[in-house]
Formats: sequence, C-alpha cells, structure tokens
Amino acid sequence: MTKESLVHEHQHILHSKFLHRDVTIDFYLPITIPEGEPLSLLLINDGQDLPRMSFHGILEKLYSQNLIRPVLFVGIHCSKDRKMEYGVAGYPDYLNRGAKAGKYTSFIMQELIPFIRKQYKIEGFQDKSFAGFSLGGLMALDIVWSYPAEFHYVGVFSGSLWWRSKALDDGYDEDTDRIMHARIREGNYASWLKFFFQTGVLDETADRNKNGIIDSIDDTMALIDELVKKGYDREKDIVYMELADGRHDVPTWGRAFPAFLLFAFGK
Repeated sequence: MTKESLVHEHQHILHSKFLHRDVTIDFYLPITIPEGEPLSLLLINDGQDLPRMSFHGILEKLYSQNLIRPVLFVGIHCSKDRKMEYGVAGYPDYLNRGAKAGKYTSFIMQELIPFIRKQYKIEGFQDKSFAGFSLGGLMALDIVWSYPAEFHYVGVFSGSLWWRSKALDDGYDEDTDRIMHARIREGNYASWLKFFFQTGVLDETADRNKNGIIDSIDDTMALIDELVKKGYDREKDIVYMELADGRHDVPTWGRAFPAFLLFAFGK
C-alpha cells in the first residue's frame, strides 16, 4: 500500500518584465492545513537544487512528525545569468557581477509575491522568510535586510559573504570592502528579524588573512559580529551551524536545511 503524500508539489512558469525572461518556480504546499492555522511563506533561491537534496522527503518527514507549521515553500530556479542576477542590489562586486541583483529584487517584491498571493488567493501570510545557497544565500540576505518589514527569517547556507568591492591585489581591506558587511553596518535594526547561517569546514581552502580559518567561516562569523553590534542577540536571534564534514554542495545544504526549518517554523 502506497503511503499518502503530505505535500503537494507543482511547477509554474512566470514571465518577469524586470528580468526579461521566464522564471521556473516550484511550489511545495501541505495537502492538509488545519482550519484556522495560518500559512507561512518561504522563498528559496536556487530552487532547481531542491530535488537533489530530496526536499520533498524532508518536508514529508517533518510534517509526518508534526514538527513544523504549515508553510508554502517556493523554489525559484536560477538562470544562466545567475552570477549577474544574484548579489547585493545596487552594489556589484569588483568584477561587476551582481549587476542585475536590483532587477531580481524587483522581480521578487513586485512580481513573484503578488503572483503567489493571487495564485493561492491569499491576502497575506503569517510571516514571510527567505533562504538560499552560496550566492543565492547572499541574495536572500540582501533582500531580507533591504525589506525588513516584509520578512521574518533568513537562511544562508555557505553564503557568498566574501562579496567584495575590491580585488585582493587591489588594496582590499576586509574591514571596509566586504559589501554585505557594509550593508549591515549602514542598515537599521529590526527586532523581529532572525538569522540562520550554515558553513562547512570543507566549504573551501582559501584563507586570505592566513589565520588558519577558511574565508567562508571567517566572513560568516564577521557578519554575525556586525549583526550583534547592530543589536541582535547572538543566542536568541542568530543560529550558526558549522559542519565539520560540510562541503560547498547540495548534499551538505540538504543535511542542514531541516535545522533551519525547525528554527523558523518549528511548533
């Protein structure tokens, strides 16, 4: 006898006037939502990778054990222009990558979210959150930080927090030239925002300052420090997960994702 699924999965193609392309979007929605129980929304960059981490199975397990609240999960597929569409809006890196990040942000806020509300006939969600992997994690963090009134949680998995305005051999100073760190310093504290960061000790081998700690961990810890300086509580508002055998790959992010879902949507 086949076990009845708890999650309905389907796909839409949405044309974006901002990105001048069709965007493939995967939706994962619990089949049964208890009456009176509000629905949350989680947007996920690089949604094309979710099947590779058995995302459907992750949700089935969490729902079957009644561990998370009802959530509409939205996996947004990237394009071939990923390195231009993901980044920090208005702040391309030293090679001008991320030059279309502002257009991607406009797509999310002005096209995708209104489409979701119309498609599912939902006036509003209990809360909205965003997650992403690598460069997609940087983009998710930037959007949440730029629109704090719209979001609650953000999940950053092996985030490209090295994103910098100067090349390493062009007078780079990590205290001033890491773009997202500067955005945090320039931004405002929003008490409701919560942050989840995951890194892997095997994410990379680069160690620009030769301190024995790989850059991905250094950059993540430094960004967390900036959040703490801004007013966030290191224990209550921020979760940091470091996997000793974690790599910069989909299987690692799949292992870490349930912890983020329990943090953001756990009952």
